[in-house]
Amino acid sequence: MRYISTRGQAPSLSFSEAMMTGLARDGGLYVPQNVPVLSSDEIAALAGLPYEEVAFRVMWPFLGDTFTKEEFQGLIAKAYAGFGHAARAPLVQLGPNHFLLELFHGPTLAFKDFAMQVIAQMMQAVLAKSGERITIVGATSGDTGSAAMEAFRGLSNVDVFILYPHGRVSEVQRRQMTTVAESNVHAIAMDGDFDEAQGRLKDMFNDLDFRDEVRLAGVNSINWARVLAQVVYYFSAAVSLGAPHRAVSFTVPTGNFGDVFAGYIARAMGLPIEKLVIATNQNDILDRAMKTGAYKTDGVKPSISPSMDIQVSSNFERVLFDAYGRDGAAVSALMGELKAGGFTISQGALEMLRETFASGRCDEDQTRATIKAAFAGTGEVLCPHSAVGVWVATDHLGATPMITLATAHPAKFPDAVEAAMGVRPNLPLRMADLFDRPERVTRMPNDLAALQAHIRERIAN
Repeated sequence: MRYISTRGQAPSLSFSEAMMTGLARDGGLYVPQNVPVLSSDEIAALAGLPYEEVAFRVMWPFLGDTFTKEEFQGLIAKAYAGFGHAARAPLVQLGPNHFLLELFHGPTLAFKDFAMQVIAQMMQAVLAKSGERITIVGATSGDTGSAAMEAFRGLSNVDVFILYPHGRVSEVQRRQMTTVAESNVHAIAMDGDFDEAQGRLKDMFNDLDFRDEVRLAGVNSINWARVLAQVVYYFSAAVSLGAPHRAVSFTVPTGNFGDVFAGYIARAMGLPIEKLVIATNQNDILDRAMKTGAYKTDGVKPSISPSMDIQVSSNFERVLFDAYGRDGAAVSALMGELKAGGFTISQGALEMLRETFASGRCDEDQTRATIKAAFAGTGEVLCPHSAVGVWVATDHLGATPMITLATAHPAKFPDAVEAAMGVRPNLPLRMADLFDRPERVTRMPNDLAALQAHIRERIAN
C-alpha cells in the first residue's frame, strides 16, 4: 500500500511514512494510490461485531507492514478503552428513517476522539521502534486540539503545540485545552480566525528547514491516518441498519471536509452509501461550491457552531484530486488560485462531485430551532453542529435510512444550547471539575516567526 500526494510532486510513501509526515513536501495531502474494496460478504460479516473489531477489519488493508495483526489489535483496544459507551458510536432514532450517530462518547466528547486516540497509539508505537522524538503542531477550530492533547499527553517522545483562534472557541473547548497538566502539551491562543491558524500550520510544514529541525508532524485531518480512523464508524453504523443488503445515506456537519471525506472513502471501499450530504453553517463555502461551482472565500463569520467556522476546507483538496482525474498539476493550480481568493471548479469535476455529494446550509436561527424541536420531540439534546446536520438532513429524507452524525456533546456548547431550548446541558461526571482546574495557555500574534521561535524554545527546555 503506497500513498501519493494530491499535487503530484512528492515521493510516494508507506502508511507509516505518510502518517508521520502529515503534509506532503510539495504542499499536497496524501491519499492511497488505490482504495481497497471490501466484498459484500466481508461487509456483511461486520454485523454484530464489537466496534474495535470493525475498526481492525476496515483499517487493516491500508496499513501495509507497519504493524503485525496482534500489535494493531492491541493499539485499537487501548485507543477505545476510555470511551464512555460500550457501543462506542451508538445509533438513536430521531424520526421515521432518520437516525443520529452519537460520536461524542470519547474522552473529550467529540468525534475527533475516534481518530485521535488511534493515531496517538500508532505514532507512539512507531516512535518506540525508531527511538525518535517528534513535534506535533495542530490548528483547531475547537475540538481537534483537545482531542490531540488528551491523546498525546504524557507521552515520552512527543511534544504537542495546538493553535486555536483566541476568543473563537467555546469556554468548555478552551478549558479542555488549557487545563491539561502534562508538560509535553502546549496551548497557544493565536490572534485571528481558524483559517489563519491553519494557514500558519501549513506555513510551518512548507518551511522545510524548520520542519526538519523540529521533526514536525501533524495530526490535523491533513494527516491521512486521521481520515482513515473516521471511515470505521460509517461501516459500523451502516451495517447496523442492514448494509450491504440495504443502502444508507449520511448527513455530515463539516467545515474542513475531513469527516465527510471519510464517508467518501467508505463508499469507495464498497459501502452502499446512496447520498453523502454536506451540511454547512452560515460559513457555507462548501454548499456554495456544490451549487454554483465557485469556491470563493468570503470571510469567516463567528457562529454558535464554531468548529465549522471555516472558509478554507483543507480536505476538499483530496476529493478535487479524484474529481480532476488524479491530475496533481491541476490541483496545484487550483490551490494557487485559492491563495488569491478562490477558483471555479471545471464542469466535468463538478458533475463528478454532484454525483457523489449533496449539500445544504443552516443559519443561526435554524440551528436554534432544530435544537429546540429535537428536545421537544425526542428528548435528544443536540450540540449546535449536530443541529446543523439534522436541519440539512430533513431536506434529504426518503425511503433510504438517513444517518446524521452528531459530532459533539451538547455540554461543550452550554450557552448556545441553553439559549435554544431553555435547559443547560451538564458535563459528564468525569469532567465535572473542568471549571476548577488551573489554565495554562500562551497568547500569541498571527506571526509565523514568533510561533516558530516559541516552539523552538519550548522543545529545547
